[in-house]
Amino acid sequence: MGILKKGLAFGLGLALASKEQVEKLIDELVKKGELSLEESKDIIEQWKQQTDERKAELQRIVREQIKQVIDKLDLVTKDELQQLEQRIRRLEELEEKED
Repeated sequence: MGILKKGLAFGLGLALASKEQVEKLIDELVKKGELSLEESKDIIEQWKQQTDERKAELQRIVREQIKQVIDKLDLVTKDELQQLEQRIRRLEELEEKED
């Protein structure tokens, strides 16, 4: 799973680089008078919102892929482990009462 984390970090790094490029381009357009300051703020805000939506979708896809891998490996989930621990505690308590 380390590879997935590295890939996700790399993708987020690219998104940050793109943000700087977008802001630089918009600043140039404002300096040239092709965009007003208000328009530039709106464009940057829309771009940030779309980036956040893409990031959330990417995270959802990664979680889904990880879940599929775990399911294929037939690993015990955290919830299943906690249920087993509770069951063992109850059985141990019953055994202590019988003694």
